[in-house]
Amino acid sequence: MNTPLCTTDGTALEESARRLLEPGPFGYVAGGAGSGATVRANRAAFDRWRIVPRMLRGAHVRDLGTTLFGERLPAPILLAPIGVQSIVHPDGELASARAAAACGLPFVVSTMSSYSLEQIAEASDGPRWFQLYWPDDPEVCLSLLDRARRAGCTTLVVTLDNWTFGWRTRDLDQDYSPAAQGIGTATAFSDPVFRSRLDRPPRDDLPAAIAQWKAMFTGVDREWQDLGFLRRNWPGPLVLKGILHPDDAVLAADAGVDAVVVSNHGGRQVDGAIAALDALPEVVAAVGERITVLFDSGVRTGADLVKALCLGADAVLVGRPYVYGLAHGGEAGVSRVLTNLLTEFDLTVTLSGGRQRSDLRPEVLKTNREVGFVSA
Repeated sequence: MNTPLCTTDGTALEESARRLLEPGPFGYVAGGAGSGATVRANRAAFDRWRIVPRMLRGAHVRDLGTTLFGERLPAPILLAPIGVQSIVHPDGELASARAAAACGLPFVVSTMSSYSLEQIAEASDGPRWFQLYWPDDPEVCLSLLDRARRAGCTTLVVTLDNWTFGWRTRDLDQDYSPAAQGIGTATAFSDPVFRSRLDRPPRDDLPAAIAQWKAMFTGVDREWQDLGFLRRNWPGPLVLKGILHPDDAVLAADAGVDAVVVSNHGGRQVDGAIAALDALPEVVAAVGERITVLFDSGVRTGADLVKALCLGADAVLVGRPYVYGLAHGGEAGVSRVLTNLLTEFDLTVTLSGGRQRSDLRPEVLKTNREVGFVSA
């Protein structure tokens, strides 16, 4: 399907992608844990806030760029780490990374990418971060960190909330598991230390390689004191993804990390969990003056970006929307979604009277209760 048919309505991208994709890949991307209550809660949380525009602010002149860890970005937006992207388009992460680079936005490379760290680095010269699913083998972990540095990844994002897969009913009902097919294992299978743990190369005994991958990358939860290993072995910014409780944010700051991502994994891990946006203000209050606070989960529109930034996020990671764009047209589809999102964000800010990132403060918003809004 041609990219122009990729809708400009961020909230309609999912339904548009549903018509393009087979049930297995679509369910994997769109699905949440259990009944989907957390996915719905993420969207409902955005709808509880209303923007209060201000007038005569000279907003025709503006600069919405920001600086993260010393790197200047055109907007406070990143592409969230999402693995196995080849299930929606054969170019997968290569296309997404190129589209991100064209917009000047960081692309966070997932450990479960369909292509290796080195292939993604070769495809794109844009800013790159690396998301780590922490393997239960210190030597493999050190190898991955070394490769990430060599591949130009400046920041390490450690996902905390997916050490074992949640109860994802769409995948279970359809018996759909990309990892069980060896999809999303490119970085692991190309790692020399990982391969040294195998009797034969992955291509010669794929079931054995998949079994080792599963045993090494899932099933082990870490503890706070374990973070010292990563802090000692990663020289750049260290980010913890999956924080929802302010006490955990404080523990993260005490452990010497540089940032947290307030996230519930897009509703994919715990059914009935708190909406990430509802958790954001308390986390910001707890650690916002000590470390960087990033945000993801439920973002679909430029207005969503404004709300998350007003509630204290230093920057926002966007996930499913760009993957839906990938399904529509590869790199061109991702580019269209990102361009739409950036343009809508810019228009929402300027029509609300904002001129720069610092204008996005809590007082720009009111709750539905404050304005007397009652949903239908």
